[in-house]
Amino acid sequence: MESKWIIIFLLILPNPVTATSQCQTPNGGGNDDWAILYKAAGQNTGKIITATNQAWQTSPGQITLNNGNSFGKALEHVAVADRNAKFVAYNNKPPNAVGVQTNSNSKGILIMDPEPTDSAAWIIHTVPGFPKALQAYTFPAEEIAKGHLFVCLTIKEEQLDVIAHALRIVRPLVYHHDIPATEVNSRPNLKNLLNGDSSVLPPLTISNDIKTAASPGIKATVFSKGEKSGYGKNFFDDLKVHYCKVAMKTRVASIQCVFQSKFENFRFTIQIIIENISIKFLFH
Repeated sequence: MESKWIIIFLLILPNPVTATSQCQTPNGGGNDDWAILYKAAGQNTGKIITATNQAWQTSPGQITLNNGNSFGKALEHVAVADRNAKFVAYNNKPPNAVGVQTNSNSKGILIMDPEPTDSAAWIIHTVPGFPKALQAYTFPAEEIAKGHLFVCLTIKEEQLDVIAHALRIVRPLVYHHDIPATEVNSRPNLKNLLNGDSSVLPPLTISNDIKTAASPGIKATVFSKGEKSGYGKNFFDDLKVHYCKVAMKTRVASIQCVFQSKFENFRFTIQIIIENISIKFLFH
């Protein structure tokens, strides 16, 4: 009797992990086109709305943790280096720095995949000393007592230079960047921003339109006001933009209204208007 043996070799290969360079769903479980999260004062969680979940809901995870929530996941490779996720970080009160002086109050992250994949995101937030670059994800303990806002827009990489132009007007304090020179040199505004060249010609107040990456996506209008701009402090009144004021410490705005909040130790107001498929915001 002839015996036949079939020998099967199983080769186990590690599953490739995709780097995070886009906005994330509420629980950080997948890419999303945009996300907005409001962390209430005195809480480590908040209310979130995203492109795929267009109804306000409680964030599934704590913003103070690096997993289980949209922005912890979106900032994954700000904390841990990855060849497919390079970023620019700016904050008027950068992490691990004392006594830094700047006239800009802008805080945010520009992140992109430098490989051929067209993947990028812009994260705007209000947290001083956050996030630390290429260090463990840490939300400042002293900021839990305050209300904070996080906005993420997934964008095409072609939008990076448009955003960099707006940022040059407000001259943010860039405390880290590791975007490859080939990517920087192909974007003149980004190059000037990272080189500290803020010599821009009037007008010193501009508005730029960008669009999120999805189709049809949403349009975001960015208003940027320089230090020497002729506009007053209430830029939105000067531009005659109508909005409804909402006290963020007591409730979260509906999708037709504006977030408006003056946080402790801040000299600026964040205003975001969400009107069906558009987002408008001001920073300076």
